[in-house]
Amino acid sequence: MTHNATPSTVSVIGLGYIGLPTAAVLASRQVKVIGVDINQNAVDTINRGAIHIVEPGLEQIVQSVVKEGWLRATTTPEPADAFLIAVPTPFKGDYEPDLSYIRAATEAIAPVLRPGNIVILESTSPVGTTEQMVQWLSELRHDLKLPLQGSVDSDVYVAYCPERVLPGQVVRELVANDRIVGGINPISAQKAKSVYSLFVEGQLLETNARTAEMSKLTENAFRDVNIAFANELSLICDKLQINVWELIDLANHHPRVKILQPGAGVGGHCIAVDPWFIVNKTPEQARLTRTAREVNDSKPHWVFGQIEAAIHQVEAHGTPKGKVKVALLGLAFKPNIDDLRESPALHIAQEISERIDCELSFVEPFVDELPASLKRGELATLSDALSQADVVAVLVKHSLFTEAPLRVKEGARLVDVVGMPSSH
Repeated sequence: MTHNATPSTVSVIGLGYIGLPTAAVLASRQVKVIGVDINQNAVDTINRGAIHIVEPGLEQIVQSVVKEGWLRATTTPEPADAFLIAVPTPFKGDYEPDLSYIRAATEAIAPVLRPGNIVILESTSPVGTTEQMVQWLSELRHDLKLPLQGSVDSDVYVAYCPERVLPGQVVRELVANDRIVGGINPISAQKAKSVYSLFVEGQLLETNARTAEMSKLTENAFRDVNIAFANELSLICDKLQINVWELIDLANHHPRVKILQPGAGVGGHCIAVDPWFIVNKTPEQARLTRTAREVNDSKPHWVFGQIEAAIHQVEAHGTPKGKVKVALLGLAFKPNIDDLRESPALHIAQEISERIDCELSFVEPFVDELPASLKRGELATLSDALSQADVVAVLVKHSLFTEAPLRVKEGARLVDVVGMPSSH
């Protein structure tokens, strides 16, 4: 690759919910893409033209780019012009970020790096991670001149470019959304832009690596704080015997107020995780961010308490202990998807199945079988659940549940934590 040429071969390290769609979209622009993943099953699946994750519209793209030879998966990194790292950054211990996957990916690509290469980190990361990655590379490759903050040139270019896509919309949003491109130095940002300009139709916004890292965390912390305000209002209104849904609807008639809707908590892999990266780095300053996380993390347990109270009310009216029929509506982390990862509804379901003696059923239209973490209870249809349950708790606002007001049987208790049409 010459100094200002467009990359002709791109390697994507990590073929999960972000890496695989990115690899497929790049390959669909007739760029040679080498996908790398430590999971042999994922590699074999992709090389057959199939996919190992659920994402609408993705399988058709993977099928055609593999068949045409633009995308190939392997377990070992190979030389390329640019490397995109999209591996997980989970927690360890007390909300401390675990950078071991990023370190492993960095160590894996180090031997195949050549002068002129571009290395881009996409994984959501604490501020300073991209600089840490440069440090790891410098220890492994003494022969390469690596970029420093503010330096003018280097042999290898390093940047941080966070993804900001919505599960279920990834293929469209990868292309349409604006991207932040944070270079370790300005030339690294320019080089990284040459990679994204291959497929991104949104704006490419240039900054430094630290600001780009903080931007991704800020976007999700902003959402978290706003959701926490709505969730806290729901607790306050319960105490004061006010309908929170009506209250929010009225308050939102103010021209500069836009309160979100409360729910069972916050799930998924971004909003429930990323704010802790800010708290971890700046614990003294991030007081509001921490409190919002604590409010949202405590909401599922509050919902558990509401369901438990409803069960006790039914028992007080003569139903024997252990015989109360409880139906939980929804297990996914948000409406109308099948993703149960970090789902507050699933946490509530687990807590009830482990701690309360009752007859349990679950209505989740997007799954065919219950996850192994639920030790008891069974999947039911919505009509069966509504006709038989003594306590019905709506945990996720799936369209199936909102199409018509829910009709529970005579004397049954409805616990609504998502604002169903019938409860307005």
